[in-house]
Amino acid sequence: MKLILASSSPRRAEILRNAGFSFQILASAVDESPLPAESPQDHVRRLAESKAAFAAKRSSPPAIVIAADTIVALDGRILGKPRNLDDARAMLELLSGRTHAVHTGLALIRLPEGELRAAVETTLVTFAQLSPQDISAYLASGEPFDKAGAYAIQGRGGRFVPRIAGCYFNVMGLPLARLAELLRELGWGEEKNALK
Repeated sequence: MKLILASSSPRRAEILRNAGFSFQILASAVDESPLPAESPQDHVRRLAESKAAFAAKRSSPPAIVIAADTIVALDGRILGKPRNLDDARAMLELLSGRTHAVHTGLALIRLPEGELRAAVETTLVTFAQLSPQDISAYLASGEPFDKAGAYAIQGRGGRFVPRIAGCYFNVMGLPLARLAELLRELGWGEEKNALK
């Protein structure tokens, strides 16, 4: 049985690879716009399930499809990837000196049965107080622009994070322990599929 990662995220692939999983990549294309009155948790769960379903239709069994969607949320507001420099600056100013939530929706589909497992993992991330100079220097690095919330905890953005409560890998985009739990529920690892 093969694993299929329904994501083009290099960070998700790196997490899986470093954890000893062999997998194929099949990126999913879904509309990521939030629905009216949709909570951040409902949003990421719906998108993860949609991405998993998209990839499952294009995959040959036996397989388990893994899909995820990650957002940063503060005061109920979803902070996605910044659209431009001003948007990134505004996000970092908003996060400065505060604690926000990182939500990742995780969805797995076992083929050919079509059995679904889904979950939402939440990690609380506390930012240090950022000076305008801190923000400008970080923006100049180019790192914030393809990251939810305009920062990468595993990169230069990590220097702004004195504390997290929850799964570190969740902040990178793939909650590894929760993923392993869901894989076990779907029968992964029962025979030769165990971790290398």
